Amino acid sequence: MFSGSIVAIITPFKDGKVDEEAYRQLIEFQIENGTSAIVPCGTTGESATLNVEEHARVIDIAVEAVNKRVPVIAGTGGNSTNEAIELTGHAKKVGADATLQVTPYYNKPTQEGLYQHFKAIAKGVPLPQVLYNVPTRTSVNMLPETVARLAELAEVVAIKEASGSLGQMADVVRLAGDKITLLSGDDNLTLPVLSIGGAGVVSVAANIVPRDTADLVKAWEDGRIDEAKGLFYKLLPLCQAMFFETNPIPVKTSLGLMGKIQDEMRLPLYPMAPANLEKLKKALSDYGLI
Repeated sequence: MFSGSIVAIITPFKDGKVDEEAYRQLIEFQIENGTSAIVPCGTTGESATLNVEEHARVIDIAVEAVNKRVPVIAGTGGNSTNEAIELTGHAKKVGADATLQVTPYYNKPTQEGLYQHFKAIAKGVPLPQVLYNVPTRTSVNMLPETVARLAELAEVVAIKEASGSLGQMADVVRLAGDKITLLSGDDNLTLPVLSIGGAGVVSVAANIVPRDTADLVKAWEDGRIDEAKGLFYKLLPLCQAMFFETNPIPVKTSLGLMGKIQDEMRLPLYPMAPANLEKLKKALSDYGLI
């Protein structure tokens, strides 16, 4: 369940509402092109600007559209433990296979607070839990020692690591690699993370290039190292382009240019600046996507 290319799928909007038909089509596009799991309502899915009803509905659609063909890892985290438990309970009820739990943002808990937060969710809703460490978004960095403590809980099975520190990720593997699966949370580090014991990537770029992202991880798994390296360096400029502005602005803009969605996001996210848009178009054109 927790390996390969796992897409952090965008949430398409149309006229201010979730575009359910486009969302279903995006899920088909992913499954047809080798994506090994779907993550709805993560950072890339604009979970922060979905209301409670929309958040639940997007998870519902993902579970229904996927129809057990690949795992659904529902983003149900937040900075309120009780709300995270409630939304995780909904995900379990509708048939999600696992849950993605981001470190609480803004309230900046201590390491003990992080441990107790994730433990409460694990004990409140017995569903496989993927931890998500992304300090640049949350202002809190979950240390490897805390991850190792959490890995003792049966429900905590993987971590999406987006700290940007390979040393920190290596410490997770060193301390708890026999109990927890390491996933890269950064497309730009997919190959390095695989090389230190990671099992895959939770990918932004897979929204637009699912086949190549899946093939990269599969080549590594099969021992075709040179092929994996070639794919990684082919993908790298495109992966970097996905961060010309704040994610998911570039990836949603890309999907709009590719004709797959309406190019629409919610404030405070805002359409790309003209200069960055031209750079993005060039990256997409160079890759043959537009």
